[in-house]
Amino acid sequence: MKKMQQLFMVLLIPFFALSITACAEKYTEGKQYTEVNETVSAKAEVREYFSFYCPHCLRFEPFMEKVKNNLPEGVKFERNHVDFLRAASPTIQAMLTKSVVVAEQLGMDDKLVGALFNYIQIQRAVITTEKDIRNIFVLNGADGEKFDKLMKSFSVNSMAKAMKKNQDTMSKKRALTGVPTIIVNGKYRVNSSELDKNNFEQDYQDLITYLLTLK
Repeated sequence: MKKMQQLFMVLLIPFFALSITACAEKYTEGKQYTEVNETVSAKAEVREYFSFYCPHCLRFEPFMEKVKNNLPEGVKFERNHVDFLRAASPTIQAMLTKSVVVAEQLGMDDKLVGALFNYIQIQRAVITTEKDIRNIFVLNGADGEKFDKLMKSFSVNSMAKAMKKNQDTMSKKRALTGVPTIIVNGKYRVNSSELDKNNFEQDYQDLITYLLTLK
């Protein structure tokens, strides 16, 4: 069985090489994607810069779930909440950034991110304190005490600061001027407006797959 698997992988190599070559001919730097950094990230990743206050980000959520589920093995999907929208104060938005990290640490990120989007954009409710976020989490099955501890923890605060640093770095490079923005391996930004409108989702995923092969 092991020899059969090895043979199968060897037979696939020419196919993958052909696919990468075809993508290289199809996608052009400066058109479908833009190089926004000198080096790639240490680990393979697809990073979505988004905001709970962004209507387009909400509409993009189901598709982002498909992107996440179709990533090659070993590639991590990272949500990076931003704090520069005018719909709420930077303090509240920074609090929401921390809540994304907490949701991930609780292993409930998809459910709780969806709940926050629903609360802010569907219910049109206003978040004014950390208690509001806590209530949303608890109503959606999270442990309130764990939430309290995580929001104060060093690891959560460090990861939230790292998100902010990523945001500021990409903003200074003019790579991040709005949301949602997708950046692959910290170096390549997807230019969604240049993708095939008749086959948008597949074209988007093909481009991400291709960008993950670049250095």
